[in-house]
Amino acid sequence: MHFYVRLASITLICVVAILVLAQISFRVLGFVHIFGTHSGIVLTQEEVLDAHNKTVDERPQVVPKIIHQIFHNWHNPGNNTLPSDWDAVRESCTNVTQGWEYRLWTEKDSREFIEDEFPWFLSNYDGYALPVQRIDSLRYFLMRHYGGIYIDLDNGCTEDLTPLLYFPTWVTDGGHGALSNNILGAQPNHPFWNLLTDSLPDYDWKYPFPYVTVSYASGQWFETAMWEQYHHRLSQKGTEALERGQLHRIMMDMRPDSAKWVFFSQARGGTWDRWDNHLFGWIGSHVPQVALYAGIFVTLLLGGCIWWRARRNRGYSLLTNQSRDEDVAAA
Repeated sequence: MHFYVRLASITLICVVAILVLAQISFRVLGFVHIFGTHSGIVLTQEEVLDAHNKTVDERPQVVPKIIHQIFHNWHNPGNNTLPSDWDAVRESCTNVTQGWEYRLWTEKDSREFIEDEFPWFLSNYDGYALPVQRIDSLRYFLMRHYGGIYIDLDNGCTEDLTPLLYFPTWVTDGGHGALSNNILGAQPNHPFWNLLTDSLPDYDWKYPFPYVTVSYASGQWFETAMWEQYHHRLSQKGTEALERGQLHRIMMDMRPDSAKWVFFSQARGGTWDRWDNHLFGWIGSHVPQVALYAGIFVTLLLGGCIWWRARRNRGYSLLTNQSRDEDVAAA
């Protein structure tokens, strides 16, 4: 009797472990598509500029002439003075967009905007585990409500941004891994931003790793998942709808020999880096290998449980009533 209890306990532990690992693997596989080939139309920054300069550009400018930037001073709340290097980078953008509206969103302004325009989201906004998630979500709502161009404070401008105003919605693409949310362009109330912002509460999970919480609950992994979901929905409406509605990815690949940057520059960043940023940065660059190793691990665990159970059962058989009677008589 003791043997069967022990066998049942070990079997239950194995089953639970396999189910937990299967759930984790399912979530990991949910991440994998984020790092593959992305939907949408790819444009280098040079292609954007050439399309504008080749002839008199008669396309309608659908993106408003507004620059949005966000500064939440986590270390010294209430102090809205930008660090000197970021102020210089900010100035590089205002210099090339003279005559445009410029908005620098502080913590107070940001919360008031969410409270006034999207009160249904305020509890999520206030409840985010990490402050950078409020910055992530805010930029999406700004794109939805006002439109314009959002630029992280660690990105500068090197050229007039007018050529970017002709694409109803665009994001930046670092060329590998997930899409980026450091620079965004939008026509107000575009259906992509409606889908993305409406989906934020459903993705508001708290994961064991801070990087995953930031990336998949509100950051660039989340943005990429919504990007793919948006294009998938278009594809279900037919080829014509997909061709007419697909969005643009502007390349910002920092690797050597990549397409030249025309409009933007990169300055000091990393303000929200945590201990696991580099770990998941490496994972994001090696997703196929990580998925393979995870699959091998789950397979070995399952195989080990089956082997252990088979080995424990070897040499044992249930006694029939007749066998028990014969053993008692012999005694």
